[in-house]
Amino acid sequence: QLQASGGGLVQAGGSLRVSCVVSKPPFSSYTLGWFRQAPGKEREFVAGISRTGGSTDYADSVKGRFTISRDNAKNTVYLQMNSLKPEDTAVYFCAAGTVAVLSRRRYDYWGQGTLVTVSS
Repeated sequence: QLQASGGGLVQAGGSLRVSCVVSKPPFSSYTLGWFRQAPGKEREFVAGISRTGGSTDYADSVKGRFTISRDNAKNTVYLQMNSLKPEDTAVYFCAAGTVAVLSRRRYDYWGQGTLVTVSS
């Protein structure tokens, strides 16, 4: 029901955009988020966006480099990643939440993940 794509290999300092299509309606009712899990580490919150797109939230480690956005007409959430660093290497997961408020924890549906590898 959540299909992430767009991962790949990129050099440090480069950019990449990952996308996630949410096929479980109604898309506009979900808060959306991106998480990541690096090898040997726990999954961590990266970014979140409210139902309307009017509010966003970012982990300190990505603030100023990553941008989350959504297109309600395409049922898609994006994560634009700029100035990538080797420590950004991880599997990136998208998630959808049914709660009304933007949250770093309360997500109900998860995608399968897409691998982003940043080489030094």
